[in-house]
Amino acid sequence: MKKTLLPAARWGGETPVPGDKSISLRALLFGAISDGTTRVRGLSLSDSALSMVSCLRMLGARIRLDGDCAEIEGRGLGGLTESREPLDAGGSATTLRLLMGALAGHRFTSILTGDAWLRRRPMERVAVPLRRMGAEVHLTPSGGAPVRVRGGMLKGVECMLPVASAQLKSAVLLAGLHAEGRTTVAEPMASRDHTERLLRHFGCPVYVVDDRITVQGGAPLRGAELAVPGDVSSAAFWVAAALLVPGASVALQGVLLNETRLGFIRVLRRMGADIELEREGEEPEPVGRLRAGHSMLKGVEVSPEEVPSMIDELPLLAVLAAAAAGETVVRGAAELRFKESDRIAGTAELLSAMGCRMETSEDGFRVFGPQRLRGGVVDPRGDHRIAMAASIAALAAERETVVQDAQIVSASYPDFFETLERLRA
Repeated sequence: MKKTLLPAARWGGETPVPGDKSISLRALLFGAISDGTTRVRGLSLSDSALSMVSCLRMLGARIRLDGDCAEIEGRGLGGLTESREPLDAGGSATTLRLLMGALAGHRFTSILTGDAWLRRRPMERVAVPLRRMGAEVHLTPSGGAPVRVRGGMLKGVECMLPVASAQLKSAVLLAGLHAEGRTTVAEPMASRDHTERLLRHFGCPVYVVDDRITVQGGAPLRGAELAVPGDVSSAAFWVAAALLVPGASVALQGVLLNETRLGFIRVLRRMGADIELEREGEEPEPVGRLRAGHSMLKGVEVSPEEVPSMIDELPLLAVLAAAAAGETVVRGAAELRFKESDRIAGTAELLSAMGCRMETSEDGFRVFGPQRLRGGVVDPRGDHRIAMAASIAALAAERETVVQDAQIVSASYPDFFETLERLRA
């Protein structure tokens, strides 16, 4: 599906955002391995969440969906059952990697796969600690999916992760719940902490000392009630649109305000963005109101320590950097090359298609502004965040922009284009 987008003469308003995808995926899985019933409201209806639901049902979990509400009858720790068919995670690396960790402690064989893009993504970094714990994990010769996991009697380990990755950290902690003894994970930099927060919400003790996170094997999870906050990574697109379009402003309610996810907002404020946050709740995740208005931006440097808290928003940052005065430099973002696509290359192609220049390096990029977004034809190469970043750039472009393969936005935000046009009106 091609989507043609015109520049916006005016733009803004107030809108909800869909439930946070990262929290939704974890809530579904934790509910499935808990004792008792879990009820989730505000669930993400993204393709990723639906893939997790499908996989868990194939593993014996009973999940009832009613709009964005889910009721999950837990199987208990170690209680998932063998699937006769491969588990298809679609395009969701989070689904595949979390399931690798959970299934490592089940004494049967599981095959996990996904779409063409997911099968290219690296899985060896997840396989290594799971093998250390006692699971058999087999990958393709290129180190990707399909993945075959033969679970076993796991032993707790102390594991220093090679990169800051919430998916990798979560997979090891999930395996640790099924292991004998304690499992401790440390990261070179802090990644998003939704797994730690949700484990506590489900009644499982989690011990955090400095950068070390520990769980006790065999600690049961109890079914819980949970309202999923609005996805701050989805909200970021409307914030960016408000900053770009003259006279625009946007207000967003019920948005996740977890500090490990607010790197984008902190960097934008350094760039001179008019953004206000107001916290309205704290448990199990901080949530509140977010407002943004049109701003004259300036270039900044983004350090490697800041990258994990804004990894999903970096393509969008490049779009804003093109409109900002001065130079914006991002370093320490090599992980972008292993997302749904090579997002560093994809972002450079996006800006080039719209008449702007971006210099790339192995672990980041450099944008010189201000430049004029001219509009053009953008091929997001199967990456939903590149497609959405291009659509936001289109609002401030000089002429129409065509986004190819636009239906891929449903990976994280099925109603993205409907919301964009409503805010335009």
